[in-house]
Amino acid sequence: MSDIKVERNGGVQILRFNRPEKKNALTGAMYDALSDALEAGDRDREVAAHAFLGVGGVFTSGNDIGDFLQSSVGDQAVLKAVLRFIRLLPRVEKPMLAGVDGLAVGIGTTLLFHCDMVFASPAARFQTPFLDLGLVPEAGSSMLMPARMGYARAFEMLVLGAPMDAESMRAAGLLNAIIDADKIEARVLAAGMALAAKPPAALALARRLMRGDAEAVAQRVDEEAQIFARQLQSAEAREAFTAFVEKRAPDFKKLRTS
Repeated sequence: MSDIKVERNGGVQILRFNRPEKKNALTGAMYDALSDALEAGDRDREVAAHAFLGVGGVFTSGNDIGDFLQSSVGDQAVLKAVLRFIRLLPRVEKPMLAGVDGLAVGIGTTLLFHCDMVFASPAARFQTPFLDLGLVPEAGSSMLMPARMGYARAFEMLVLGAPMDAESMRAAGLLNAIIDADKIEARVLAAGMALAAKPPAALALARRLMRGDAEAVAQRVDEEAQIFARQLQSAEAREAFTAFVEKRAPDFKKLRTS
């Protein structure tokens, strides 16, 4: 069974994180599968919207740290797959929806700021621990999160790495509704079906007007990506990934110079 399960329900293309044994952590192959599906869905006239869902009470725990450890020692394949996906997000032409239950870590949270509607369960937990891994924000989050949430709350998430619960994220304007976990998928699909019933040209135009300048977001994604790629090769990142794999606390003090 694929780690990204692509399904169709009427005019809604479902992209399901489907690696429950690893809390739906994303590998390079999974990023490529997501990009392939988004590109194909945007070309398909029968697809009106894309919907991101998880399995097993988890949305996604973010990037597979084992894959990123390989990137930190020179393997660029995973990084290329990640960059392809995050560069695509601001350019997706059809509405994107998400239903979040449980963990939404890293890209599991930043992805949502590109979505047009987001629903979450009371058990949803959102966290962006990039700095703890020696990295920087990605997917345009350094622009999108302060704009949506305000600088102070975005700094708390992106820099301090503080987790947010569903109520906090609804108050910040990210969520359309908090609903029971067993009703999330149906709610997402209902929203997608409602969009599929709209006149497609008018829908595309309205979405483009509301989302504003996609190029500005794309430029920030590229700026972040350049810094992210450099940091991925840094001693800080190697220490963070190695500590994660070895199940110990990272020691960044030993990396400091006078």
